[in-house]
Amino acid sequence: MEKDHLIYGIRAVIEAIQSGKEIDKVFIQKEASGDLMRELMKTLRQHEVNHAYVPAEKLMRMTPGNHQGVVATIAPVAFRNFEELVNEVLESGKSPLFLILDQISDARNFGAIIRTAECTGVSGIIVPRQGSAPVNGDTVKTSAGAVFNVPIAKVGHIKDAVFYLQGSGVKCIGATEKTDNMLYALDLSGPLAIVMGSEDRGINPSVIKILDENGKLPMMGTIGSLNVSVAAGAFLYEALRQRM
Repeated sequence: MEKDHLIYGIRAVIEAIQSGKEIDKVFIQKEASGDLMRELMKTLRQHEVNHAYVPAEKLMRMTPGNHQGVVATIAPVAFRNFEELVNEVLESGKSPLFLILDQISDARNFGAIIRTAECTGVSGIIVPRQGSAPVNGDTVKTSAGAVFNVPIAKVGHIKDAVFYLQGSGVKCIGATEKTDNMLYALDLSGPLAIVMGSEDRGINPSVIKILDENGKLPMMGTIGSLNVSVAAGAFLYEALRQRM
């Protein structure tokens, strides 16, 4: 992570958030406390900023400076407003293809998915404000710069995004092994959003319940699942094949 993409120190991070800086994620030292830290937590909640508790060693690796137990990363891209993005794509006249990432936590996986999304014509990527991988140097590098070409929107809750898309005439399909439907039996040719789950837990069960359909990939080996970026590539290229 380039040093100019970091802000550290409690007061500096609070002021950056309040000034409208595009903060991607805030890393907070475990067991940090104090009045100023409580003010920071209040600010994070008010502005719905993505944050995580980490060991002090991680913060020291990020910056050798006096971080006071807090380091924030500045996103190298500006995130889009979700509803504006959806409406803009729908009004363009092109059949939309959205990708929803339900708490993908690894920055390299995120970058690889963005790269494939750009290659397959994805209209926009939707991620939750909390629990998603940061858009950092690793993301940019792994995406081969595609992160600058694919719109990314953050939402408070994935379920709300799904309901909004469904209400806008977009079919939402989940990639999960918890179904009998094979990917290749699904109709992916119309307005579509594909939902990919986190690396370890998959799609949240409460999200799976509200999706229009679910599909899985055939698995011929002894390992039960694919890397999420590989699975996303398989789903996106099948959608592209059906649309060509």
